[in-house]
Amino acid sequence: MKTKKIQYKLGERSLKNLQGVHPDLVKVMKTAITNSPVDFTITNGLRTIAEQQAIYAKGRTKPGPIVTYADGVKHLSNHQDEADGKKDGLGSAVDLYPFFLGQVQVNHKDTIARLKEIAAHIKKTAQELGIAIEWGGDWVKPYDPPHFQLKRKK
Repeated sequence: MKTKKIQYKLGERSLKNLQGVHPDLVKVMKTAITNSPVDFTITNGLRTIAEQQAIYAKGRTKPGPIVTYADGVKHLSNHQDEADGKKDGLGSAVDLYPFFLGQVQVNHKDTIARLKEIAAHIKKTAQELGIAIEWGGDWVKPYDPPHFQLKRKK
C-alpha cells in the first residue's frame, strides 16, 4: 500500500512576504513547497531601508546577535531593491522557517535540522528549474540558514 505524500502550499503570510521578490525566486519557492519534505513559511522578502537598518542594529545598538553585515545604505542586502544594481522594485532574497507542531519554529531544537532538509529540497528544485540560488546555511560568516537568494550573475 502506497502512503500518500502530504502536499503543502504557501499560506497567506508567505504569499504576502513574496510580494516584491524577484519572479525567479518566487517560482522556486512556490514550486518547492508543493513537495517539500517539511512545511515552511516565508517570513521575510523585500525590505525597506528602515527595515534593513533595524536588522543591522541587532547586536550593535540593539540587543541580540549580529545577523547581517548589510547596513541598508552603504551595503545593501539582497532583500532590498537595487542590491542587484537595478531599480526594479524587486528584492532577490527570502528568509523562511520550518512550520511544525502547529507553528513557525524559529528557536526549536530541530529548527536547523529541518532547515537543512528544506534547503536540500529547495536547491534541487531550483536546479531543476534552471534557476541559480544560494543558501545562507552554506556560508560561514554570516551563517544564515533561513536565507535563500538568487545567485548574482558576475
